[in-house]
Formats: sequence, C-alpha cells, structure tokens
Amino acid sequence: MLLPGLWLIVFVALPLAIVLKISLAEPRLAMPPYSPMLTWLDGWPRPDLRIDNYLLALSDPIYLRSLFTSLRVAAVCTLLSLMLGLPMAHGVARSSGRWRLILLTLVILPFWTSFLIRVYAWIGILKDEGLLNQLLLAIGAVDRPLVILNTEWAVQIGLVYAYLPFMVLPIYASLAKADPSLLEAAADLGCTPTRAFWLVSIPLARPGITAGCLLVFVPAVGEVVVPDLLGGANTLMLGRTLWTEFFTNRDWPLAGALAIVMLVLLVAPIVALERNQTRRRESPA
Repeated sequence: MLLPGLWLIVFVALPLAIVLKISLAEPRLAMPPYSPMLTWLDGWPRPDLRIDNYLLALSDPIYLRSLFTSLRVAAVCTLLSLMLGLPMAHGVARSSGRWRLILLTLVILPFWTSFLIRVYAWIGILKDEGLLNQLLLAIGAVDRPLVILNTEWAVQIGLVYAYLPFMVLPIYASLAKADPSLLEAAADLGCTPTRAFWLVSIPLARPGITAGCLLVFVPAVGEVVVPDLLGGANTLMLGRTLWTEFFTNRDWPLAGALAIVMLVLLVAPIVALERNQTRRRESPA
C-alpha cells in the first residue's frame, strides 16, 4: 500500500490542503493573490484564517444558483445516461464474441478524438443553420430552425454524449461476469425477455450501475468545457463560476471555497454509499 498511499497523498491530499488553505485566506492584489496563513505579532506567529469566503459562497444568490444548477444538470445527465447506457451495456454483454469486440470498440471510439474537438463538432450540429436543423427542415419536421445551441438542452446533449461510455463500461463489466444460465433459467420458469431483464439483469448489474452513476455525476457537476461552449451565458454552472473567479476576477480564496463546498457535497454521498455497500457485504445472507 506504500505506492498508492504516496500517490494519494501527493496528488490528492496535498492539493486539497493547498486549496483549503487558499479558501481561508483574504484576496489581495499581489502575487500570490491571497493573504498568508500566518501573520507575525510581537515575534510570534498567529494564524490568520477567515470563513468569509464560505459565508459568501453559501449566501450569494449567484453562487447558490450555479451550485443548484450544476447538481440538477448533472442529475438529469446521469439519469439520461443510465437510460441509454443500461440497454446498450446489456446488448453488448449478450452479444457473441466477435460482435462484442466490435461494439466495445464503438463505445470507446470517441476517446480516440480530442474531447474539445468533439464538443466543437456539436456546435456545428446544434446551431441554427447546423446539420440537425437542416435535416429537420428537409424532412418537414419543423417549419423554422430550432434554437438548441446556447440552451440547457445543448448542455445535456453534450454531457450525455461525453460521459455515456463511463456509464456503459461499468454496467457491461458487471453483466459480462454474470452467469448467462440465469437468464435461461428465468425463461424456463416463464419469464418474458422484458421481465427477465428487470428481474435478473438489473440486479446483477447493480454494482456497475452504482459505479457508472458516480463516474457520470461527479465530473458532470464540475464540467467547464461543455457548458461554456454549448450553454453560453444562459447556463450558469459551478465549473464556469470557478473558472471566472480564478482567471477573470482573480479571487482565488472565493474560488477555493466554492471548490471545497462542491467537494463536500460530492464526497458525502459517496462515502455514505460506500459504507452502505460495505455493511451489505459484511451482513450475513
């Protein structure tokens, strides 16, 4: 455990400690743009820690709006990804060996292209004169172009497209390890394929569903690129707020406080879920 422990300390615990220290400072027009943690009084060090940034982050309507919008958008993205990813993973897991390899390759194929380029491609698809509106106008589905770009719908489309593989792969891993004879036994006992899917496949895929939801929800909350390029000024999410405070307003302490608040909101349910799963594993059958 030495190497993993050192890795977590150097690349997780230490950066978080630095962000926490910055969040308790006062913004200054200097380099670095925040006050020191210790001040000297009569030759003795005195801690100079402030919670004003946290009070502002938890009371200002703009920051609260960006926080709740991020949680709501990430929750909807997770639900849509689950609705799409569960049948996709089930189909891949139930396919034959050759087709399974092809389908898995198609799932991970977008990762071979830059994430930024893929998001820019969606701008060409969703804009007023883009490919989607041209197709809808050509088939007579609409009379005038739909306004999709720079809306929350565009953000949801971009997020689901970006994080769908993170939902499919864990569910596929859970279903691929399951015994296929269980579905055959369910069919022998009179289960239709739909009922067997709900009564057999979904319980078997529960660990993968949990992992996939976390892998989608957590990065979607702090996403910056997709809301900035596809949502425009109409979609205020926490990732964009952090970017603005860090690089535009140069208010590093407030940005650090927002980052810590987001971290606490994300880590608390993850820890609770992990403890619940641990109790289930340790409880007698």
